[in-house]
This record gives sequence, structure tokens and C-alpha cells, in this order.
Amino acid sequence: MLRSVEPNLAVELVIVETHADRNPQIPIEQMGGKGVFAKEIQHAVLEGRADITVHSAKDLPTVTPEGLVLAAVPPRWDPRDCLIGSTLEDLPQGGVVATGSLRRRAQLAHLRPDLRFEGLRGNVPTRIEKAKDYDAIVLASAGLDRLGLAEHIAERLEPEVMLPQVGQAAIAVECRKDDYDVRPVVERIEHTATRHCVDAERGFLSELGGDCSLPAAAHATIAGDGLRIEGLIATPDGRRVLREEMTGPASAGAALGRSLANLLLHDRGGEELLKGSGAEPVPGAD
Repeated sequence: MLRSVEPNLAVELVIVETHADRNPQIPIEQMGGKGVFAKEIQHAVLEGRADITVHSAKDLPTVTPEGLVLAAVPPRWDPRDCLIGSTLEDLPQGGVVATGSLRRRAQLAHLRPDLRFEGLRGNVPTRIEKAKDYDAIVLASAGLDRLGLAEHIAERLEPEVMLPQVGQAAIAVECRKDDYDVRPVVERIEHTATRHCVDAERGFLSELGGDCSLPAAAHATIAGDGLRIEGLIATPDGRRVLREEMTGPASAGAALGRSLANLLLHDRGGEELLKGSGAEPVPGAD
């Protein structure tokens, strides 16, 4: 990625195995949510063991640790979720769908209350291998595309059907805030339109309370100088789904995302959903 802008740049890969990687049998929400994929990698940079961190933006907590900066967001890939094993229409009555995501489960249950769900962990090849044990599994399209495994996709689910996770299919690159040698190089891979969209989605999630205990989703797109963001919160069983959209200037993405979250919480009944969930706001997972 960086070699595309600095062909002679020497890059050393530093592998950090996280607590979540070491414990694939434990559901992500039980380990504290999306931060379990980021914190140990961020510490490696803060401690000087590495110079940059590369994350899936959807795994990145909405608050950047002191001393780091989100230096670049490269162009986004396909943000849609996808089904492996069956299309949505062809899933049998009472079919079993495997997913580790409360967001995916809630939206599918809303569309198809007859479906049953099982948990799913592991890397992409492992999950594909497990697909034979269920009627379908749900993954992010971008992961399969990046690994050259798109032939396994039975159906890509349009955002109108399943709203993606905040930051899905985008890459987030962090470095030390005061690293004036590395930071200018990283910033050269920034994609402005993607950054505006990711900022809007992260603003939405942040305003919900860091990452709320309910299934939540947001997806932003750019049209000209404008930005459109659609957001969703739901009950875990999918019986209630609150979904709204807003448009505004692309440069005001983060503020627009926060405004949309406030609309859902205060004007569309979101606070009642939170109270009814019986849980404190905790980092979500996808």
C-alpha cells in the first residue's frame, strides 16, 4: 500500500496476535467488542515496536488513543454484506444462518423472522469451510474480494436490504501523532471521499455512546459535494428496527453522523430501545 506512493520505501511487517485471535471460540461481544482487535496493535505503535497500524475500519473504536492519529483512509472496497451457501430468497423456511454479528442477525431476523441463527468465528477461509454446516453464513464482501474468494458468494446484500457496519470495507491507518517522518508518507494514500464517509459513520456510532449495546449500522455515500448517511439501530431479535437518513455537505460528515444518531435516539424512539435492552452501552462487534 505505501510502496505504491514510495516505491523505494523499505517496509517491515510486524505481526501482532491479539487476544481475540488467540481465543476464536469466545464471542467478540464477550471479550469487549471491536476494541479487542485494535488495542494490542495500537500499543505496539505507541511503544515504538511498529510505526503504523493497519486496521479494518469497522474494527476500530470511535475514540483514538492519546498519541495516535488516524492518518489515512484509502479508497473503500465493496461495503456490502454477502451470503455464502444460499441467496436470501432461497433460504428454506426455518433455515439456519451462521454469523457472529448482532447487526447482521437483527436485520436478517427482521426480514425473515422464521430464520434461526448460530454463532460464527474464525478467519475468512475457516468461515467458508464451516458454511457447509449451515444453510448460509454471512460475511463482508470486501474480505472475500481482497482474498480472491468472491466465487463463494451466493448473493451480495444491497444496503437497502442489510445496512453495513460502520467503516465496513474501509482500511484505517494510524501512526504516532508526532512522527513527522512517517505521517506525511501515510497521508499520501488518503482518499478524501472515503474519509468523509468513514468520518460520518464513526460520528454516528460515537454519538450512540461509544458503541451502543444494541445492533447498530451506518453507511455513507458521496454525491457531488454532498454526503448521504443512513443509520439504523434495532433490538437484537430484529422485531424493532429504527432507520433514518440525512444529507448534508461532505466536509461536515462527522457532524452529520452525530445529528443522525441524535435523531434516532431522541426523536425516533432509540432511547426506549436502549432502556428496554437491559444492558449498559458497551462496544459492539461485527
